[in-house]
Amino acid sequence: MPALGSKGPPNHPLLSAERFAVLEAELERGPVAHAWPDQTWTLSRIKTVIGRRFHKSYTLQGVYYLLVRNGWSHQVPARRAVERDEAAIARWVKDMWPSVETPGRRWTPGSCSRTKPASP
Repeated sequence: MPALGSKGPPNHPLLSAERFAVLEAELERGPVAHAWPDQTWTLSRIKTVIGRRFHKSYTLQGVYYLLVRNGWSHQVPARRAVERDEAAIARWVKDMWPSVETPGRRWTPGSCSRTKPASP
């Protein structure tokens, strides 16, 4: 029975807790500090930062698991225009959307044949 017991994980993580703290500091600096033009982090960008900073190679799935394991979550930034007018949007949805919206399903049975429509 002792031989069947777990001997721990088959491999050790590539980034230790100390190195992950350094990676977090790099991520806090933002993508612009690492020569990317916009303000979004992607898994491939984080993989590149890990490769440049620590000379370690991760897969995209490995980067995802590394971030989740350390408490990071997938977030998408809310992109809202500065000129956005909520009142105008609400008016449009109330007045114009009903005329633009496609009607729902018919209450009469349809036909599966392309050449012969269902008779009423």
